[in-house]
Amino acid sequence: MFFDPHFATRHFETKSRASVPITRRPWAQLTRAILLLAGEHGELLRHSESPWASVTFSGTRHTLAVLFNGAAGMVAGECFIDALPDHEFVISRQLVVDAQITLVTQDNIPQPQMMVEVELLLLEDYK
Repeated sequence: MFFDPHFATRHFETKSRASVPITRRPWAQLTRAILLLAGEHGELLRHSESPWASVTFSGTRHTLAVLFNGAAGMVAGECFIDALPDHEFVISRQLVVDAQITLVTQDNIPQPQMMVEVELLLLEDYK
């Protein structure tokens, strides 16, 4: 039997992860929302995601670290800490059911700097 690789790639292409729309990737929406909440002084250091499930719900737990530099950054970091627990996130097909500050570190040398680590629990919304 003859196999034509050009026919296979032309007619049976698979979508790469990059071609999946942003609306189907909750972590991208979440990081965007966190950075908007952090303002112009917030810089994303890292993000991790792990699956989460209970008997009745499934979702993901996200841990993000945001860095705030300079005196203005320290003020922005304090505002971020105050705003996060009550912030209404809008993420398609997801509910943010828990948002917590898990770690805050501050340094003053060589310049003022604050790192805020947050943990969020997203549950799948099947509406």
